[in-house]
Order: sequence, then structure tokens, then C-alpha cells
Amino acid sequence: MNTRLVALLRELMAADAPLTSQHLAHVNQVTTRTTRNDIKHLNTILSKNGAVITSLRAKGYEFEIKDDQLFRTFLEEIFQGGSTKPTKHNNIPDLPEERTPYLIKRLLLANGYVKLDDLADELLISRSTIQNDIRTVKDILQTYDITLEKRPNYGLKITGSELKLRFCMSEYIFDRSEKSDIDIFNSQLPWLIKENLNDIWDIIIDQIRTHDITLSDIAINNLFIHIAITYKRVQSGHHVSLYPKEFNEIMDKKEYKVAETIVKKVETALDVTFPEVEIAYIAIHLLGTKMISQTNLTEERIEQVLDEKVYHLTSTILERIENKLDLGIRHDRELIVGLSLHLKPAVNRYRYGMNIRNPLLHDIKANYPVAFEAAIVAGMVLEEETEVKIEESEIGYIALHIGAAMERKKLATGPKRCMVICASGAGSAQLIYYKLQSQFGSKLEVTGTTEYYKLNQISFDRLDFIVSTIPISDELPVPVIQVNTILGEGDLQKVESFVADEQRENMFEYINEDIVFLQKDLSSKDEVLRFFHQELLQQNYVGDDFLRKMEEREEAAPTSFGNLVAIPHPITPQTEDTFLSICTLQKPIMWDDKRVQFVCLLSVEKNSSADLQMLYKSLGNIVDDISIVQQMLTCNTYEDLLKVLVSTR
Repeated sequence: MNTRLVALLRELMAADAPLTSQHLAHVNQVTTRTTRNDIKHLNTILSKNGAVITSLRAKGYEFEIKDDQLFRTFLEEIFQGGSTKPTKHNNIPDLPEERTPYLIKRLLLANGYVKLDDLADELLISRSTIQNDIRTVKDILQTYDITLEKRPNYGLKITGSELKLRFCMSEYIFDRSEKSDIDIFNSQLPWLIKENLNDIWDIIIDQIRTHDITLSDIAINNLFIHIAITYKRVQSGHHVSLYPKEFNEIMDKKEYKVAETIVKKVETALDVTFPEVEIAYIAIHLLGTKMISQTNLTEERIEQVLDEKVYHLTSTILERIENKLDLGIRHDRELIVGLSLHLKPAVNRYRYGMNIRNPLLHDIKANYPVAFEAAIVAGMVLEEETEVKIEESEIGYIALHIGAAMERKKLATGPKRCMVICASGAGSAQLIYYKLQSQFGSKLEVTGTTEYYKLNQISFDRLDFIVSTIPISDELPVPVIQVNTILGEGDLQKVESFVADEQRENMFEYINEDIVFLQKDLSSKDEVLRFFHQELLQQNYVGDDFLRKMEEREEAAPTSFGNLVAIPHPITPQTEDTFLSICTLQKPIMWDDKRVQFVCLLSVEKNSSADLQMLYKSLGNIVDDISIVQQMLTCNTYEDLLKVLVSTR
């Protein structure tokens, strides 16, 4: 079969209602006459292989399987040719994290039950492997309130409300990693021709501008795809169901009027009629992604602009973060306004169970780990207040607000301040002084120069560090950077690390040989966490509650970072001292949606935020480099591991 016939068959198989020739013509970007000829040709092939396409007057074409076994044999033959499903010559997903989205997509598009053995054959994996994959699929679908129904002799079938199914489809059917371009959407939405796509896009942009609704680019793209999905599902006889109370409340919103206008214009453009409930569905998207552009409010006026509940929510979140992590951002006005304005539309998302995409999530977790931990605390407050599970994507967006406040705090502290100590005379001291000033400018304030014997006369209250040409053995309240009298490139780099606040924590003082475990045969995340707890409890590093606190942190968001690395830790500091415990595994395991083989447990002492930030930076330099991770995975002794760590400094 040629690609046009395969596309028609795939479309007809996925439909739950008759499809018009116009719709099928859009699939292949051909005329309806060509489509009718293609249908005749396809029907000739199918009639010999256990299926038939029936033409229903005024409704369209309907696909029906007459002989299930014969048709399955036929499908296997065309799949082996690489037409619609992966084969060895057509990018079979090899890794569990690749197979999971494939299986979800496959089940979402399936017209009825799918047998487990067929899926295993399709992916060229064993039955036990596909069963493990399906368990992961079930967990993901559960977050959408979608269940995987299993029926003996029939297989698996996805069941759930139309609203939840559509949210899930929007996340998994389309490749959203591509840029937001109409031509790209055209390839993602094959049931719409390019002119229709342009019409929908223009309608959305025109209406949000006319009604002064500010949406992010991502939100517009989501709304665009959701309207296309609505068209597809309405055409095949599926409609969203909302409770009458919810529907009435939505009708009173401004966003409902905007959605009504959008839907009417789309109906005209696509020659389709949307039920009234579909208007409410579009309105939910406008409610759930609305951003208020008033960012210049004073703190005193926030309560006037925001709902009392939202303001209370923001205050509770910031108080909890300050108590847990002591970041010093509780009264940051921009944070209060920004987080409040973010939470106001977010309440609508929680209420209607809408998912929210966050394409920045991986980068946020990797580059702003402390802000992400603070957002985890915020998520806990939100769950307490809304009684709704807060997803990792939402936590990531909250982390952006917190991270921005942390950066503002750094800027507010002004330049770093240092004193120069030089033993070779005033001339050399002045040379160092001016070299530092010319090199770092406004980023560094050199408060003066002095001799070593006057060290006890210096006030360290407003100093960040000392630059000295001689070793200083005295215990000082600030760090000492030892340099050469004639500053070289290496000396300037040492100072730069302090000026930029990027000095690396000495990880070695937190790693003890007795809590380093290499080449362990553990097969799951739970098993790894229990192993850590058992070993650390036995050696009096942790208490009985430590495991539960680690599990609470994992429930909030998985601590796997990619590159085969996970950094588990309790949701709040639990120990008297800071330490790192390392465990490498013989084989990778699935840590939620990522493979993990190098696990570094981080426990930060109570009432300490400095250790957390510096250790995360040090760990980040390691876990971001897959070559270093691979070296550590081959280590069989503690000494081998230290050699690798030393080489990274």
C-alpha cells in the first residue's frame, strides 16, 4: 500500500464515527475526487483481508473489521514494511522512557482493545518487559484520571472522561518539542489543511488582542492545538461533559464571551458546528492561562487587585519557604505580585484538572535546584489549601518566580568587598590593588591594603574575603585567597570565582567511605531508598523518619536529573550534619520517567541553606557531564571514585 492509503486506513481505524470525504481529503492534502478513488482502491485490498469500508449517505465512510484474525495478520504485514509503526528499520523505541510515550499514544489512538502480546511484538520486546512498561503507563494515565481497562482475550483499553482524554491527547499525540510555527503545526495536525490552520491561528490572535487577554506563547500554542483537537473529536461524535454548576459559572465569565466569539469564527472557517459545551471548554483554557499584565502594583494594593484567598495563599507559601529554607525573599515585592498573579489563574487549572506544559522544566531543575526545592515547599502548601495534587510542571513555573527573587537579592547586596594583604611592601600591594580594580571594576570593591602584622586590627564585618600574597594560618571569619605578588591568570580566576559567587564547595569533606556503596544489585527506586535508609540508620547518620521524608520529596517531584543521575533527599532537613552518600548500580533502573544508575543522596543539616546551595552547584558540575558519570559508574573502590572526583576540580 502507498502512503496515502496507509494514512486513510490509520484515520479510519482511529475514528469512532463516519468520516466525510472532505475530512479524508484533508488528511492527504488531495481533492475529494482523488480520495473517493483511494477509498475504492483501499476497500478492494481490505475486503480480502478481513475488513471493509462502508459509505453511509450524508454521514461519510465507516470502517469495520469483519475477521479480526485475518485483519491482524494483514496489519502485521504492512507494519513490517514500516508504514505506520516502528520496525527495526524504522526507529523502534529502545529505551523504557522512549517506549512509554509511544505506548500512551498507541493506546489513545486505538479503536478498541489492544493486546499486550501485539504491543510486545510490535516493539520487539518480551512480555515481562512490556508489562513493566505498562505499569509506568498506568501511573502516568492515573494523573489524568484515566484508567487502563484490561479484559481477558481482548487486551487493554483506555477509559476516562472525554475532557481528561483530550487533555492527555494534547500532551502525548503531538510533538510539542518543535518550534511554534504554522508549518510545523501543519505536520502535527494532518486532519486540517494549511488554510484552516492559518484561519484558526489568526482568529485566536485577533480575539486575545481585541479583548486584552495576555497569553504566553506556550499558552497560545496550547490553545491552538486544543481547538484543533476539539474539531477532530466533535467531528467524530465526542463531546466534553461538564457538571451543570461548573457550566453555569463559566458562562458568567468574560472569557466565555471571548471563547464564544472564537468558536463562532472557527465554525465558519471549518464549516462545523461546536456544541455549546465546547465553548465552555475553550473558556477554561482562557481562564487557565490568563496572565494579568499589571506588574507595577505596590505591595499595599495587592489585596485590592487579588482575591483575598489568593493573597492569603501567596503569604502562606512565602512564610513556609522562609521558615524551611531561610532564603531572605519573604518581602520581595516583585515576588509577591508575580507569584500572586501566577496563582490567580492557576486556581482555575487546579479546579478543572487541566494539565499545564512546562518545556523549561528540565533546565529549571538543573540550573535552579534551590529555587525548585523552595517551589516544592510551595506545592505542599497549595496541595493543603486546594486539596489537589500539584504536578511537577506547575512546581517548575513557581520555581522561576522564586529563582528571580533570589537573583534580585544577589544584585541588591552590591559588589563583593575584599582587603589585600601583601608582605613585600606598599608598591606591590598597590599593584595588586589596581590590577583587581581594573579587572573587576564595579563588581569588586577593594577596601584597602595592609601588612600581615596588622591583621588583628582589621574589621571583618563588611568583608567578603581576603586576598593575600602569603599563607595565613590564623582562623579568620572570611575566606582567604592566596595569590602571587604579580597576579597571573590563575590568580585572577581564583578571585573571579569569589566575585561571581561561584566558588566550589569542597565535596570531599561531606563524603565518608563508610557510606559509599558501589556496584549494587538493586532494581527499583523504592529498593534504592530503602537500602540507603537501612545503611544510614545502622550507622547512626539518620533517624527512623528519614525514609518517609525522602518518599515525601519523591511524591512532590522525582529527583532524577537525567544523565543517569538521581539526587534524593528528605523534603526538609533532618540531620545534625551535612553529608553525601553515593550508590552506583550494576544496571540502570527506572526512576519515574528517567533511567538512573548513579545515586547521590544529599542530606543537609537542619537550619542551613548555604550548604544546600553550594553543594548543589558542586553536584551540578558533575551530573551535567555524562562522561564523568560514566567514569564513576565503572569504579569498584572508594579510591577509584575519589580519583574521578579529584579530576573534576
